[in-house]
Amino acid sequence: MQVVQLVSLVGFLVLILASLGARRLRLGFLLKTVIGWAAIGFFIWAVVINKDRIADQFDRLGASIGISEPAQVAQGETVRIRLSPDGHFWARAAINGVERRMLIDSGATVSAISEATARAADIDFENGAAVKVSTANGTVDARRAQVRRIDVGPLGTEDLTVFVASNFGDLDVLGMNFLSRLKSWRVEGNVLILEPQPQTSKSKA
Repeated sequence: MQVVQLVSLVGFLVLILASLGARRLRLGFLLKTVIGWAAIGFFIWAVVINKDRIADQFDRLGASIGISEPAQVAQGETVRIRLSPDGHFWARAAINGVERRMLIDSGATVSAISEATARAADIDFENGAAVKVSTANGTVDARRAQVRRIDVGPLGTEDLTVFVASNFGDLDVLGMNFLSRLKSWRVEGNVLILEPQPQTSKSKA
């Protein structure tokens, strides 16, 4: 496949040479044009064959500054959660083994927990990066931290980024960075269905 791409590139450059030669342009300009197109073609070719490595580096960079998650999945068994009378979906979760009632909120980009929950779950947040978090009550100051493991019934995942702030009160939230690790999630009637990723021989769940 790479050979075909290179042949196509050479053919394209030949057409450019023929076109420029027909117009009797100076040799220097002709060479600069050829070199320029060759550099562009080589750059595109290099990006294509290294796309997986480049994507991995961007994921690592994003995870290090808190704008993306490490490559993780949520595995286990399907979880069904009924709609509560207050109109929300609440899950019984275990954060590093500490049980909490967590609001599932697809409008939250990153999961969030209270300082009390963070301390109970032995989560180091005081040394985490400072962030600004938009809430229904305005913008609050928070700290970025990592949860070693979080389980929702038989479904679980590891190394999940969370925001921690005293302003969250006693509210703990599972956001999109948790939901995006699932194979799928959907609402059927008054039931939220969380579908985990398939099990693997070396599970990170």
